[in-house]
Amino acid sequence: MIPLLMAEPGDKVIIQKVNGKEDLKRHLESLGFVLGAEVSVVSKMGSNLIVNVKESRIAVSKEMASKIMF
Repeated sequence: MIPLLMAEPGDKVIIQKVNGKEDLKRHLESLGFVLGAEVSVVSKMGSNLIVNVKESRIAVSKEMASKIMF
């Protein structure tokens, strides 16, 4: 599995696993980062990723993106 951090703009990936402590996992799930969800990377800005997940555009920090695996 590869962390979302490694995805490039234009990539569409399917979430396979979310790592981290329970509170972080719950937070990411509330944003739509659940197993089987499709995520498309819109852009990389500095250390953040801008992604589309469940019809929403979300900025994800480098630390959070390293916990989301595809």
